[in-house]
Amino acid sequence: MIRTKIRSALHTSQPGETIKVCGWVRTRRDSKCGFSFVELNDGSCMSNLQIVIDQNVPDYEKLIKDVSTGSSLSVTGKVIESPGKNQRIELHAESFYLYGTADPETYPLQKKRHSFEFLREIAHLRPRTNTFGAITRVRNEAATAIHRFFQSRGFVYIQTPIITTSDCEGAGEMFQVTTLNLNRLAQVQTEIDFSQDFFGKAASLTVSGQLEAEIFATSIGECYTFGPTFRAENSNTTRHLAEFWMIEPEMPFYDLQDNMALAESFVRTVIGDVLKNCAEDMEFFNQRIDKTTLETLRNITENEFIRIPYTEAIEIVKSSGKKFDFPIEWGSDMQSEHERFLTEEHFKQPVIVYNYPKTIKPFYMRCNDDGKTVCAMDVLVPGVGEIIGGSQREERYDILIDRMKEGGLNPEEYWWYTDLRKYGTVPHSGFGLGFERLIQLITSMTNIRDCIPFPRTPKNAEF
Repeated sequence: MIRTKIRSALHTSQPGETIKVCGWVRTRRDSKCGFSFVELNDGSCMSNLQIVIDQNVPDYEKLIKDVSTGSSLSVTGKVIESPGKNQRIELHAESFYLYGTADPETYPLQKKRHSFEFLREIAHLRPRTNTFGAITRVRNEAATAIHRFFQSRGFVYIQTPIITTSDCEGAGEMFQVTTLNLNRLAQVQTEIDFSQDFFGKAASLTVSGQLEAEIFATSIGECYTFGPTFRAENSNTTRHLAEFWMIEPEMPFYDLQDNMALAESFVRTVIGDVLKNCAEDMEFFNQRIDKTTLETLRNITENEFIRIPYTEAIEIVKSSGKKFDFPIEWGSDMQSEHERFLTEEHFKQPVIVYNYPKTIKPFYMRCNDDGKTVCAMDVLVPGVGEIIGGSQREERYDILIDRMKEGGLNPEEYWWYTDLRKYGTVPHSGFGLGFERLIQLITSMTNIRDCIPFPRTPKNAEF
């Protein structure tokens, strides 16, 4: 018999129907009347399916003693209406098979609340908990919604390199990739000869697929990347990871206004899809993690995003009379506390800030005519602050070369990128969104390490 997912069984199976389900035991309790209640979950939904196994089921006495929290079962039986509250049906077992036991003395996930810090230490088991099962399903729906959003608008999905010789952000915080003998290098004081390395030059894990995406945007039209990126930033905050996933669309013939409009539609659409298709999981986050979760997300999906220039945003923050940990002046980057003040206290809805000082933005952003600002934009939302950063790209060859030199970059090392400005250059724009930052917003989880299956952070690369 084909296995039925528990999610499907709970929603569509009818009394009298015979089905087979498989999963992991959440709880077992025995009746003095010779039968047991087993709560089974296969990860397909938040709710468990109650299984009734009585002594007439073959091998009941032999197997039931080993059916404990964490063990795995398959059960075939008849669906009946449940006499209990809060459940439509239950399954009366006709046969069951015990795949694997879980020693109650050592199995770390018992029926009690565990701290998120403890669960990070057992990341191989934490998806079995309600919280991390829900996060996983939300990640899946959000990823599906992202692809659906771009595919429905004619964007092409591009796979950009994980290994690169270009530093997109110019920050230098990159993980180096090498086949050279590191034990030997540690004994050598002279400069490393990268011509002896695998690629013949210094190579690193990518911090962004944007530069490569621009190649395709200026060739085949609107495209997007969705893949892993890496940043060797020695940060232990609740907002940073060393390995994370980025979504980066690139659009030819888009100016900054077009870019802001697409970013707003993107955020509202993806969050709306998750609210619609993960209603049970979202209700869990609203009840157990943060009681303002749904209110915050509906604020984002139901309100148009306010757009203000950076200069105006700075003046609003400075004149607020509020004391901030980080003082703010024109020319400095806004911190999370400033961004959240704008969205949560001043405007009380999402905000897009644009036209930032060029001194705090990367070389590829288009310079405005004022000579002081660039066509950059950040999308700020309640609960998180910045969720998207983007810009209109600098399409003018001479200005791009000057900007590279100002940033200490050698244009010759980016010859292929500058070529795009020599051969049929066009205005184009794009933005980047960290997938885990989006999941953190949707779920209200306070630590971004709980928004990715296996977090990589300083001194931590387990599993």
